[in-house]
Amino acid sequence: MSIAQMHKQMSESAGFIAALDQSGGSTPGALRHYGIPDSAYSNDAEMFTLMHEMRVRVITAPAFTGKKVIAAILFEQTMNGLVKDTPVPTFLWQDRGVVPFLKVDKGLQPETGGVQLMKPIPNLDALLDEAVSKGVYGTKARSVIRLPEPEGVTAIVRQQFELAHRIADRGLVPILEPEVLIKSPDKAGAEALLHDGLKRELEELPGDYQVMLKVTIPEKSDLYLDLVQHPRVQRVVALSGGYPRDEACHRLSTNHGMIASFSRALVEDLRYSMTDVAFDAALEKSIDQIYKASTQKS
Repeated sequence: MSIAQMHKQMSESAGFIAALDQSGGSTPGALRHYGIPDSAYSNDAEMFTLMHEMRVRVITAPAFTGKKVIAAILFEQTMNGLVKDTPVPTFLWQDRGVVPFLKVDKGLQPETGGVQLMKPIPNLDALLDEAVSKGVYGTKARSVIRLPEPEGVTAIVRQQFELAHRIADRGLVPILEPEVLIKSPDKAGAEALLHDGLKRELEELPGDYQVMLKVTIPEKSDLYLDLVQHPRVQRVVALSGGYPRDEACHRLSTNHGMIASFSRALVEDLRYSMTDVAFDAALEKSIDQIYKASTQKS
C-alpha cells in the first residue's frame, strides 16, 4: 500500500469519508435500524458477525469506490476481518481505492465539566503497530462536548492533541473528533469555544505532522474555514451527529472546504431485507447526495 498515494488522495481528492466504525453500545441500535432485531443474536460475537456482514455488503457495493468515497473509518474488529479472504484494509485500498482509517478510542468517561473525555486506551501502542502493519493510513478518536464550559472544552482539546501526538509518532494521521452534541442547550457557544481551543493548539503543535479534524456541522456556517486552510490540517470533516441525511447535507453544503464523515446518515435507508439491487441503489443515492454536499457548496 502506498502511503504517498493515500496522502495525495486525502489531501486533494474530492469526496467524503464513510464512518463504518459503530462499536460496543452503538452496535445493537445500528443493527435494529438495519432490520436485525436483538433476538437474532445471543452474544457479542454473533452481534459483531452480523455487523461485519452489513459492512461487507456496504463496501462491496458498486458505488462504494474512491471516486466519491475517499476513505472509510473502521472498528478494530472490522480492521481484523476479511472480505472474500482479503483483509478489509487491503480490500478497501487495492480493490475499492478507499483509504482505511481505524477508530482507536475505547468510549467515554462520565460527564464532568459539561464534557465527556475519552477513557484510557489500553495497549494503544500495540494497536497502532497492528494498524500500521495492515496498511491503515490514520486513526480516529471521539470525545463529547455538551456545554460551553471553558475548562471542560480545554480539557477535551488538550486530551485530543496529546493522543494525536502519540499517533503521529507511529506515522499515522490522527483524526481528532471532539463532537459537540446537536442537542446541546448552547451548541453555538460550545462550538465557538471549541474552534478557539483547536486553533490555539494547532498554533502550538510540535513537529511538522498534519492532523484531521472531525467536528459537528456548526450553527455558524464556515466557522471552521480558517482551520480548513491551516497548514497543519489535512482535512476538516463533518459528522452527521444524529441529523437526518437531508438536513445534514443541507447544513454541510453551507460550509466551504468541509467534507462529510457520516455514519448513520450514510446508511439510514439500508435494510437487511433489501434485495442486492435495491440495497445498491439506495446506497448509491446516499453516496451521491453526500458527495454533492461535500463538493458543491452554496
